[in-house]
Amino acid sequence: MSVRPEAGEPAAAGPPPAAVAAAPRRRRLHPLTFVVGAVRELIALLAAGATGLLVGGMSTAFYFTLAGLGFGLAFHVAGWVTFTYVLYADRIELRRVLLGRSVKSIPRDRIRGVDVTASLPHRLLGLAVVHIDAGAEGGEGTLNAVSRQEADRLRRVLLARPTADRRPPRRLIARVTPRWYLYAPLSGAYLLTPFALAGSVLGTLYNLGDDLGLITRQRVETVGHDVAGVAPALAVALLVLMILAMPVMSVIVFALFNWDFTVHERDGSIQVERGVLTRRAVSLERRRLRGVELTDNPLERRAGVVRLGALITGLGDAAHRGRLLPTAPRPAAEDLAACVLGPVPGPLIAHPRAARGRRVARAVAPLAGVAAIAVLAGQPWVAYGCAALAVLAVPLGLDRYRQLGHASDGTRLTVRSGSLRRRQVVVDHGAVIGWRVRRTLFQRRLGLATLFVATGAGDGGYSATDMSESDAVAFAAAITPEWLAPFIERPAPEPAAKRDAAPRDALKQDAEFGDAAPGGAPA
Repeated sequence: MSVRPEAGEPAAAGPPPAAVAAAPRRRRLHPLTFVVGAVRELIALLAAGATGLLVGGMSTAFYFTLAGLGFGLAFHVAGWVTFTYVLYADRIELRRVLLGRSVKSIPRDRIRGVDVTASLPHRLLGLAVVHIDAGAEGGEGTLNAVSRQEADRLRRVLLARPTADRRPPRRLIARVTPRWYLYAPLSGAYLLTPFALAGSVLGTLYNLGDDLGLITRQRVETVGHDVAGVAPALAVALLVLMILAMPVMSVIVFALFNWDFTVHERDGSIQVERGVLTRRAVSLERRRLRGVELTDNPLERRAGVVRLGALITGLGDAAHRGRLLPTAPRPAAEDLAACVLGPVPGPLIAHPRAARGRRVARAVAPLAGVAAIAVLAGQPWVAYGCAALAVLAVPLGLDRYRQLGHASDGTRLTVRSGSLRRRQVVVDHGAVIGWRVRRTLFQRRLGLATLFVATGAGDGGYSATDMSESDAVAFAAAITPEWLAPFIERPAPEPAAKRDAAPRDALKQDAEFGDAAPGGAPA
C-alpha cells in the first residue's frame, strides 16, 4: 500500500540521487612521511659523513652530509607531491606523475588481503603502511605512509563485502598468552635466529671495516692468534654459556615478533596483529579461506603444541601472512581452527601395514646406498658411519608410518603425514578442485596408492601417502562422487536369459528331491 501526497503538499525529501553524489576525492600520503624518510636516511647520512671525514677531513664530511641531506629531502618531497590515490566504488587507483604518468588500478573484488604495518618511527608519529594484495590478477599496491585512522578506514572499506547477516564489527577469537613464549626453544627457527642475527651484524661490520680500510691482514692474523691462544677451560665455558643463552635468546626473539598476538573477526575477515617494534596487522578474507594447516616437530609433539596456518587462495608469502597462531597448545589451535573453518575431523584412519615397510625402506635406503658406494670406493669409515645412521633411521621410518592418517566428517577432510615436520591439513569439501591417484611400481605390488587432493590454496594440493587402492578411490568418491563415476569400473549386468534360467533350475531341483516332510521322510 502506497500513500501519495495531496495536491499542493510538498513531497518528502528523499536521499540524493547517485548522479549528484560527491565524486571520490583524490588523496595524498601523510605529510609526516618526510620525517619517517629522514629517520630512515639518517644511517646513510652518518655513513656518508664518516666516509668524508676519513677521506678529506671535516669540511669534506660536512659537504658529504649536506649533499646527502639535500638529495634525500628532495627525493621524499618529489615522492609525496607526485603520488595520489583515489578510492572508487569498484577499485582503488594509485597514480604517480613525475616525468611520465603511471596509474595502477586494483579491482576491489580481486583484493585478497590488506596488511597494515607500523614500524617504531611510524608508531611514534601515528602513521602506518598499507599493503594491498590482489593476487596475480590484480597486482599489489603500497601506501607509505598514511595516518592510522586512514589505514583502518582503507582496510575496512577495501575488505567490506555486502552480506545480509553482517557479523559484529570486531570480535576477539584468540590471543597468545605470555607463558606460551616459553615454547619458542622447541622450534628450530627461533632457536637459531640469534645466530643468524649475530652473523648478519658481524658480516656487516666486517664489510664496513674492509671498505674503510680498518681490516688488514696483520690485524686478522693477530686476532686469530689471540683466539687460538685462549685457554681450553675458557673456551669450554664460553661454549656452555652460548648453549645456555640459546633458549633465552629464542624466547626474546619470539616475543619481539609475536608480542600481543591477537586474532579478531571483523567485517567478514580474520585480522591477525602481532609485534613490538614493528606492529603488523594482516587481514584475511573468510570467503577465500579454504582450510587450515597444523604443523609440529617431535619436540613440539612431546610438549603438545602446534603451529596453525590458514590456506587462502591467491595469498602471497603464505608462510608469514597466513599464520593464525605461532607455537601454541594443540587444544587452543584446534579451537581456533573450529572457529574459522569448523571442527577438525577425527579420529584419523590408519594406513595399511604395507605402508610401514615402505616408510622404513625410504628412510633407510639413501643411507644404505651411500654406505654401499663408500665400500666400493674403499672408504670403510664412511660406510660404518652411514650404516650406523641407517640403523638409527629405522625408528624415524616407523614414526613416519604412525603419523599417516586421513579422515572426513562429511563437510571437511583431513590428511596427515611427516615426522620431523608433521603436517595435518584440514580442507573444506567445497575447496577440492581435483584428484590424482598415483601408483608407483612398488606401490602396485603392495596394493597401495597416493591420493593427491588439489585445492588451489596453500601449496596447491596435499597428499595422502600410501593408502590402500580401494580406500583412496572410495575416499575421493565419497566427497565428489559425480567426478569419479566415469572412472570407476562397475560389474557388467547379468544376461536376461541367465536370470530367467535361475528360477527354473531351482524348481527342477525341488521336483527331483521333493519337499521334506516332518521327520525327514519324503512326502
